[in-house]
Amino acid sequence: MNQLRSFLLLFVLTLLFIFIGQQLGGNQGMVLALIFAGVTNFFAWWFSDKIVLAITGAKAVRPGELENVKSILQELSVKNNMPLPKLYFMDTPMPNAFATGRNPQNSAVAVTRGIVELLSDSELKGVIAHELSHIRNRDTLISTISATIAGAIFMLARMAQFAAMFGGYGGRDRNRDSGVGMIIIAIIAPISAMIIQMAISRTREYQADKTGAALSQDPLALANALRKLANGVKRTPSELNPVTHHLFIVSPLKASDVFALFSTHPPVSERIRRLESIAGELERNKYNIPKIVY
Repeated sequence: MNQLRSFLLLFVLTLLFIFIGQQLGGNQGMVLALIFAGVTNFFAWWFSDKIVLAITGAKAVRPGELENVKSILQELSVKNNMPLPKLYFMDTPMPNAFATGRNPQNSAVAVTRGIVELLSDSELKGVIAHELSHIRNRDTLISTISATIAGAIFMLARMAQFAAMFGGYGGRDRNRDSGVGMIIIAIIAPISAMIIQMAISRTREYQADKTGAALSQDPLALANALRKLANGVKRTPSELNPVTHHLFIVSPLKASDVFALFSTHPPVSERIRRLESIAGELERNKYNIPKIVY
């Protein structure tokens, strides 16, 4: 059901992109936007891992580096019956991690210097399990495509802003109120794109927490990791491209940031509450002795 919902939201995001193209360039603009959306989706699908890794500046981990993280990644990949993803490193103090790739055979997990220094091995295990869940569920592909289309919408919205400043684009099929229309698009389109991205991402984060907790068999370790990461992000300014924020396990945005109002992540407090509930259920089932009926 989550997969269907995500694809429907991606479809709406694509329609929004095409609509903006039509408003900017009439029927010809709509056709060009449709073609561009198709090409964008194809490249985002085929090169999703390379696109994201290039944008974030993540580098492949070399032999002898991050051996503890490599060991955790290999253990959980075998346990999850999936190919071993490539491991990447981001030299930034912000504690965070993300996964990318169009499928489990072409996937990667990236960790920052901040998260490696901050978390214990058990907490790192919970985070890696969360990211592997995203890969197995194809969340990484959908997230990358949505980020690519949203980025294109932001670009078109900026074009609409400049068009409004100069009275709109001319043309026989354009009305005299095109300047007002450009202003509306410049304001509404980016907000709509962010809301759709938020809807795509939030349910997937909850599901990845749940399946990640099952994979690591330690929901409280993941809960503790989320608590530490949320506090760490507050103390560390983000240098990341906003288009990639939804990929990370914890939003790089601070609560004081304006864009935090449109965060693609559910509240960390609610994620922790759900993980603690899962831990309590596991503990109860551990001591649940069936009644013997005579």
